[in-house]
Amino acid sequence: MRKMPTALALLALLGSTSALADITFFSTQARPLEEAQQMREIALAPYAEAINYMPQETGTFLSRLEAEKTSPEGALDLLGGLHGELGSLTPSILAPLDDLQGSLADTGISQQYMTLGKLGGEKQRYIPWMQATYIMAANRKALPYLPEGADLNALSYDELLAWGRNMQEATGSPKLGFPAGRKGLIHRFLEGYLYPSFTHSVVREFRSAGAVAMWQKFRKIWAVTNPRSTAYGFMQEPLLNGEVWVAFDHTARLKDAFNKQPDQYVAFPAPAGPSGRGYMPVVAGLAVPANAPNPDASRKLIRYLMTPEAQIRTLRATNFFPVVEAELPDDLPASIRMSGKAVAAQSSADDAVLSLLPSGLGQQSGLFNKIYRDAFVQIVLRDADIEETLDILAPRLQTLINTSGAGCWLPDTPSDGPCPVK
Repeated sequence: MRKMPTALALLALLGSTSALADITFFSTQARPLEEAQQMREIALAPYAEAINYMPQETGTFLSRLEAEKTSPEGALDLLGGLHGELGSLTPSILAPLDDLQGSLADTGISQQYMTLGKLGGEKQRYIPWMQATYIMAANRKALPYLPEGADLNALSYDELLAWGRNMQEATGSPKLGFPAGRKGLIHRFLEGYLYPSFTHSVVREFRSAGAVAMWQKFRKIWAVTNPRSTAYGFMQEPLLNGEVWVAFDHTARLKDAFNKQPDQYVAFPAPAGPSGRGYMPVVAGLAVPANAPNPDASRKLIRYLMTPEAQIRTLRATNFFPVVEAELPDDLPASIRMSGKAVAAQSSADDAVLSLLPSGLGQQSGLFNKIYRDAFVQIVLRDADIEETLDILAPRLQTLINTSGAGCWLPDTPSDGPCPVK
């Protein structure tokens, strides 16, 4: 057998690596092998220039960028990462992208997301790229019991309560459901939806009058909620077996219901409270290193990735939803088409209150979630006094935040030092 020359053999092994590519795309997203390949073959393939897509673990991603920040010319052209990952970098590592704002002005990107891309400063440090989140789902059997005048896409928590009561009275059993089991994500509902909707806060107003009113309201909602919710992990299962008609959960944990019975379910935004419509997105962004070898090529690739066509291709590759206005094609799985409309309606609502995933907590993250779950167990399941419970838990919350040194994150206002619990 003829031996391949060493250089050619190396190139063959590298495939579409930087040895051949014009643009190096360094990203923490689409990391599993299959997903990374779909990213290359579906999302990036139509681009006119060769792209070396390099998915990385978060630690490697951050350490390489920090290590190369003093180099006058780096090797990376484009970065893809979650908001928290990009926000943990030294700000000067990321080139300002304010010059791209004009060309993206009409794409429909949420202004809140664009503000997130400034990472608390004046300059645009990343461009919002794609998103995932939590939404509501309902069996069409539930729709006749919506309170009079209620708009499914602009529901309030008062209307959710009335809806639950109507369904219970009509069927004789509670038809609301929440993922409050051991594997459920009820803490995300509390942190990203209820608290922001009633207090415009997650940490600062933990035991405020608004928080007390929130817990009072959720107690009433829980009274018309299926008690088996304390065993639910993924809400697609009780939706499919009919135990629950209306549920909250992550889009990935509702997809089986949407895919198996697409004509039976509807997806819609989470309700609003007196402070707005709290929601928790998982936002990924595109950034350019300040020492990128060809910043014009980097910006050109960003403009491509922000087109509706490329956003749909990225959705097919990653299951992350577009951040621009994009008509979802009919050949997408039902779960994507149904969830996509609800995600867009939720993030673009006039009263939307963006609540980020808890950040900066490090090893305290699990304990942070436990504080909110403990409050739920004591106040809602065990009917403990609300003020007394919050007064007991607030110092514990402050202690773990002080231990981590985490500053406030949205929707709380920024803090100098650890985020304070009032």
